[in-house]
Amino acid sequence: MTFSVDNIILIFAVLLTIGVMTAKFSSRLGLPSLVFFIAVGMVLSHYIYFDNAKLAQLFGVIALIIIIFDGGLQTKWTDVRKIIVPSSMLATIGVFVTTIIIGVFAKYVLGLTWLEGLLFGAIVGSTDAAAVFAVLGNKNIKKRLTSTLEAESGTNDPMAVFLTVTIIHLIGQPETGFFGLILRFFWEMGFGLAAGLLFGKLAVWAINKINLDSSGLYPVLSLAVAVLTYALTTAANASGLLAVYVMAVIVGNSDLTFRHSIIRFNEGLAWMMQILMFILLGLLVFPNQLVDIIWEGLLLSIILMIVARPAGVFLSMIASKFSVKEKLFISWAGLRGAVPIVLATYPMLAGLENSQLIFNVVFFVVLTSALLQGATLTPLANKLKLSESKKNSVPHSLELISIGRTNNEMVELEVGEGAAVSGKELKDIELPNDALITAVIRNEKLHTPRGETNIFSGDTLYILVSKKNREKIKAIFQGEGHEAAESSE
Repeated sequence: MTFSVDNIILIFAVLLTIGVMTAKFSSRLGLPSLVFFIAVGMVLSHYIYFDNAKLAQLFGVIALIIIIFDGGLQTKWTDVRKIIVPSSMLATIGVFVTTIIIGVFAKYVLGLTWLEGLLFGAIVGSTDAAAVFAVLGNKNIKKRLTSTLEAESGTNDPMAVFLTVTIIHLIGQPETGFFGLILRFFWEMGFGLAAGLLFGKLAVWAINKINLDSSGLYPVLSLAVAVLTYALTTAANASGLLAVYVMAVIVGNSDLTFRHSIIRFNEGLAWMMQILMFILLGLLVFPNQLVDIIWEGLLLSIILMIVARPAGVFLSMIASKFSVKEKLFISWAGLRGAVPIVLATYPMLAGLENSQLIFNVVFFVVLTSALLQGATLTPLANKLKLSESKKNSVPHSLELISIGRTNNEMVELEVGEGAAVSGKELKDIELPNDALITAVIRNEKLHTPRGETNIFSGDTLYILVSKKNREKIKAIFQGEGHEAAESSE
């Protein structure tokens, strides 16, 4: 079927609208939104013929860069730092163990060779952060559990990519040495980590130092650095996805100019890329082909959920202080999503004999994982007593508006525990001449600041201040006191 330009634009608009509406339904039903996006793509496959795996892979990789960048921006380092060891073990050893176990079963269930079976295991080895947290919704799960799942999901994709690409290489060149593969692994992860740190620092410096004509350009700049990070790191044969995630964590946890604009822009863009990517991947699947592999796909899905994933979790976290209940929850929260489907296009482009079979079964596994685990994740958290009845939400919202080309900006900060100003009235706090406190948030209520308003530790303040005095304001309200501020003059 051929389409005119106007028809393509209309289809694009309809797809985005349907995607937004289905995302709303998914949150109400407690299912990952990817289920509905994929379903839309599968329905459209009856009317639109699409079998371009190369285009799907290209768009998928671009979407993953944006999605991982958004995930890193919203990752709080203070939370992740406490669980960096168990999450790293999950992202490496956990993925490796899962790959081996499900790969062995795939060899016999699908009648594949040993390497093809392991390739299937590598493709479905990583979890999807967006799917997990979409299901958790407003449930107040223990912080270290959500932080562990968040860090694992952000860092296990590079391991899955490495294993997938390596196994495809071994299928084509079986004489490749084991020692060379080990060196390649450490190079990819090590250089990816270093590149992420370097580009993260560079991005923070550029965003804060470059005075752009419009505030709308700062989110574009941050995204440009993310894409550049991936491109240059991949060009060096290292893990671009790991570099992007590390870079994003540094940017997201730094003091930035137009921080809210950057985060909101990339959050919206990440949602749009998820919608389009899953619909496009849904178009790549022909529903009648899924019917032929129902029992194989269902069997491998069950094995992945109740055997391979739990084994990977318990073995990789054997030395951690997580309880058995917490490990069970982490095991069941291993939802599959975007990365496995994108990786499933790699064998197709490599021209492997059973690539279409692998793609169809991977697609089936992702769909059943999202449906079965997604629908039962929240009830399981309640059953294991790992969640409370309701998650407290912040009722206030402050839209930060660009101050044009001036040097002023709105700063959001929390009054620190050791701040010398804690307990004082605003009129008694010496502020820079150009600083204006516009709002005080305390106990989930917004207060209009006046001269006699007291400031206490834990208060969230919104302050209009010039860029040159940002650090001085932080010193006053975040624990260093007036002396630190005065010493910087």
